[in-house]
Amino acid sequence: MTRIGIILGSTRPGRNGEAVARWVLDVARQRSDAEFELIDLLDYKLPHLDEAYPPAMGQYTQPHTLRWAETIASFDGFVMVTPEYNHSTSGALKNAIDFLYAEWNNKAVGFVSYGSVGGARAVEHLRLVAGELQMADVRSQVALSLYTDFENFSVFTPNQHQQDALGVTLDQVVAWSTALAPLRQS
Repeated sequence: MTRIGIILGSTRPGRNGEAVARWVLDVARQRSDAEFELIDLLDYKLPHLDEAYPPAMGQYTQPHTLRWAETIASFDGFVMVTPEYNHSTSGALKNAIDFLYAEWNNKAVGFVSYGSVGGARAVEHLRLVAGELQMADVRSQVALSLYTDFENFSVFTPNQHQQDALGVTLDQVVAWSTALAPLRQS
């Protein structure tokens, strides 16, 4: 069965992303077309890039990198939950992505973002990164506004249209992950 990892892309104390990622997981687990699992960057303690060779060479030496590579390699696609910080994604998520290369190739990725303008600029940045990693980014996304989908900018209360958008995003991630399977096997 297709396996989709939901990456919680913030490590900040008091992060809004934890509630968002758990919502994504709860909605996703109601489906029967794939298996879904939460991947919390806090569980990996990745330092700032400390590998001697570029990730494209696949010559990982650090135990944390090997563990991270094994986790990412085990999935067929991803939903990245990202905040928007300074018109981009979080440094923690970008760093985690940059640790690897081949493990991302030929996999689908969708985005659930949050911020003052729904995290749209963070997703646009991530779409460029996904292209370089030979990932298929899906068109649909969920853009959560700190003004309308959170009470007091911290209590997550998504509007119904956001759940509908999440359903479409998950549909696309599962479909593309399945369609790309032959490329991952070669």
